[in-house]
Amino acid sequence: MRRPAKTNPSTMTSEPKTGSRLYLLSIVMVAVIGGLLFGYDTAVVSGAEQALDQFFRTARDFDYTPWLHGFTASSALLGCIIGGAISGFCASRLGRKRSLIVAAVLFFVSAVGSWWPESGILPYGEASRALLISFNFYRIIGGVGVGLASALCPMYIAEISPARIRGTLVSCNQFAIIFGMLVVYFVNYLIRNNLGDTAEAIQTAMVAVGWRRMFLSEAFPAGAFLLLILLVPETPRYLALKGDDRRAFAVLERINGTSEAHSILADIKSTVHERRERLFAYGGMVIAVGVLLSFFQQAIGINVVLYYAPRIFANMGATGDASMLQTVVMGVVNIIFTVVAIFTVDKVGRKPLLMIGSTGMMIGMLALAVLSFTDAIGLAALVFIILYTASFMMSWGPICWVLISEIFPNTIRSQAVAIAVAAQWVSNFLVSATFPSLSGWSVGGTYCIYAFMSLLSALFVWKMVPETKGKTLEQMSALWRK
Repeated sequence: MRRPAKTNPSTMTSEPKTGSRLYLLSIVMVAVIGGLLFGYDTAVVSGAEQALDQFFRTARDFDYTPWLHGFTASSALLGCIIGGAISGFCASRLGRKRSLIVAAVLFFVSAVGSWWPESGILPYGEASRALLISFNFYRIIGGVGVGLASALCPMYIAEISPARIRGTLVSCNQFAIIFGMLVVYFVNYLIRNNLGDTAEAIQTAMVAVGWRRMFLSEAFPAGAFLLLILLVPETPRYLALKGDDRRAFAVLERINGTSEAHSILADIKSTVHERRERLFAYGGMVIAVGVLLSFFQQAIGINVVLYYAPRIFANMGATGDASMLQTVVMGVVNIIFTVVAIFTVDKVGRKPLLMIGSTGMMIGMLALAVLSFTDAIGLAALVFIILYTASFMMSWGPICWVLISEIFPNTIRSQAVAIAVAAQWVSNFLVSATFPSLSGWSVGGTYCIYAFMSLLSALFVWKMVPETKGKTLEQMSALWRK
């Protein structure tokens, strides 16, 4: 098989050009729509799950048990694991851009299919075992899209961004995830409150059509993402890996300017052409660090805390608006402290923020454990939940994705990111699945376990995670060869 002809970078341009920050930002803004859809798809079920429960309980050919409802509400997670696992194959074979196109198509198909799981074959509006299988099939398809987007959006942004602002731009993806969740909460609220004039009428309409409209709403941002992703370029790192130096240089030049593009392309080629490397070419440590980053992001219990926050707020005396209070308070906290991470990750560095976040989460969890043991659930619980969540959002929330997208050398990045992301979704599932039994044993004891995991995460970062602030992606090869 013939190798692509080498192209001299000095012949790629007739006169020096300056980089365009606007062009870079426009590319990143398109890519983060994938992050928004990540958040949107994972949160859309929150407004629809009660109506889904009532709808499928009307089925005559099977008994819709609580276990089946739990699986239906979280079936997308199975797709997330699959999507994360295949993201490396897709990124290597199809490229980063075309893999994002696949993710956009999956988001769109899932939205339409979840709205109309009958697909013109089954009787409309009649709950049945076949309809439940069809609905979960479409939700799993959406989960595959989430798994792909969770790996590919940070990877795409990292490979397109200059080293000096890479952490900031990749952190924008986490902001988009949180913003997507807030958007879908608002959309679900609007859909629900426009279904009727009375609570009874609204509830009846929710079971009939409301949950369908909530899932369909995702088709609009998914369609926009599909159209816009067609307009952005492939990443220069992937193009160089495939030997297309001319197109790689053109992208780098438009973003960084001519002189810097020469230097960056030379660095990329020096790592790309060393050899086509196996996954463990840099040893097992780099893979272990990526997997443990993913594990600790979930093992510290963030999804459990966010999921059960409404119950704690209800114990504070809130009534029917407890979930809305939770959404507003936690949503504002999430946005504010994700912005803190965006503006500090390239100044303070990755490691200090992660260790500060781990410390704050440990304090928050220990305090919640004490409150649980003493049955003193009240305003103090709200304060420590906010402390815990804020600590996560300014550290492990966005920075874990920053590190996963940048710590791996060019020649193994797609495979290694896929393993790390799959590990994250498996960890998510294990933590979520074990919480009910752990809380049945002891809620306070469970919070102590998460506090201990926060302590271990700080020690892990201190001892094993390298600082990558200001380093180019090409310098990662030398970093792991030491």
